[in-house]
Amino acid sequence: MSRMLEEIRQQPNTLERTLSAELRPIERFKQHVAKRPPRLIVLAARGTSDNAALFGRYLLEVTTGIPVSLAAPSIFTLYDARVDYRDALVVAISQSGESTDTNLVLSRAREQGALTIGITNEASSTLAGLAEYVFLVRARREKSVAATKTYTGQVLMLYLLAYALGGRIRVDDLRRLPERAQMALQLEPEIAMLSERYRFMRHAVVVGRGLNYANAFEFALKMMETCYVVAERFSSADFLHGPIAMVEPNFPAFLFAPAGATWTSIREMLDKLEQLEAETVVITDAGNTEAAQRATRLIRLPRKLSELFTPIPYIIPAQIFAACLAHQKGLDPDKPRTISKVTLTM
Repeated sequence: MSRMLEEIRQQPNTLERTLSAELRPIERFKQHVAKRPPRLIVLAARGTSDNAALFGRYLLEVTTGIPVSLAAPSIFTLYDARVDYRDALVVAISQSGESTDTNLVLSRAREQGALTIGITNEASSTLAGLAEYVFLVRARREKSVAATKTYTGQVLMLYLLAYALGGRIRVDDLRRLPERAQMALQLEPEIAMLSERYRFMRHAVVVGRGLNYANAFEFALKMMETCYVVAERFSSADFLHGPIAMVEPNFPAFLFAPAGATWTSIREMLDKLEQLEAETVVITDAGNTEAAQRATRLIRLPRKLSELFTPIPYIIPAQIFAACLAHQKGLDPDKPRTISKVTLTM
């Protein structure tokens, strides 16, 4: 068994531990920020953490109404630009806390008087020392290069941040996420069998929208780094604006398809892909009864879920698929070629 798969299975405990330990600090932050709410939120991250930040952008804007921007660290590292962060909340997200350019964004922001937050798995990291408020993903040491439990832990912390900023998030709903993660893990045997079919897959697309758009990026990243599959990722809207031209019969397309606001768009995409004779694999839940009628193959969680809380239970089957597919291809997902656990960029 790979460490990646072992760490995927640890996610319910990671989520439980993180929520239990960080709820009280979040409540203190909530009291502080209520006195002076930010006019803008800026999220800074790289790699898998950047995918978590992309989720955070959707979540925070949808639930709080505060505009959110994703930082471009190169503005500082390459162009030495000055950005006015007054009255902004700047959040740096990093598994290791040692991403040089992400830390520089946070440092510059704090110099200008921004309220700063660090979200990391490492309490003694550089990031933890730079931020005014630090919230820890309690994932313990993640040994596989492919981040899994730290990603879902970061997503959970962004739910807590939305709650602290007055978003429409109930803590009781967050308490159900570890159980939802455990439910997703129960799909491992059928996902392992499904992965056999794609042993020789070299190209694929992953499609998501709204709150699951970030999951499309994260699933594609996992297939690229652990399985060496060229996996492009799109929103269903952007995919129609040109990239769909590459689809031909039997072309593999993976889609996140919760019931709710994004389903109409994803349904139309599935209908189009069916016309093109593509092979579609849909990740959904029991609340979407239409998905089975349109998908070539289905990965379905056995309970009905609110779209707002699907990103964590939906990404876990995708992680399992990537880990199993790497095994099918005879690859070691824990040690992808040419990359390491901590990547330093400027």
